[in-house]
Amino acid sequence: MTNSFFSSIETWRIPESALVDSMAEMAIDGISGNEGVALWLGHRRDGIAEVTHLVALRGAGIIKFPDFLRIEAWLLNDVTDLAIDLELCLIGQIHSHGFGYPTDLSETDRTFGLAVPYFLTVVAPDYGLRSSIFLPDCGVHIFEPRTGFRRLDEAEVSQRILVFPGDRLPLHTVGDGS
Repeated sequence: MTNSFFSSIETWRIPESALVDSMAEMAIDGISGNEGVALWLGHRRDGIAEVTHLVALRGAGIIKFPDFLRIEAWLLNDVTDLAIDLELCLIGQIHSHGFGYPTDLSETDRTFGLAVPYFLTVVAPDYGLRSSIFLPDCGVHIFEPRTGFRRLDEAEVSQRILVFPGDRLPLHTVGDGS
């Protein structure tokens, strides 16, 4: 038996408000024609990951362009410190691609994305600016230990990703704000 710090995840639970608020966060950058991102913190146990907190990134540690997004290592360390303080872990992220771009992971996403076992990566279309973007409109990807990033098909998304009504989640801002 192999022991892993990152246990297998079969189901992700995401409150509807997490998607709505994440779209709003990405739209802040989308209005300027740039990709945006929101990080999802939560719990992982018994094959289930649940999003309980959102993280917005600000300042010099987040680089955003129309077709490129990079989070500096030191800023991600600050996110890790927040997660530790809250007794949570980073379980996923959602970022946007521009108008006309696919919701597949780009080569940059695959090369520099968070390659953590069972990490959820969602790619939203149109910089998150459309009035109603739902999970089926997005590309939903997981990082699997032996095979790397894999996009879930529509049937697997409906089986493994549970979007449910719920209270609005806390939004934490990380970064220097400049």
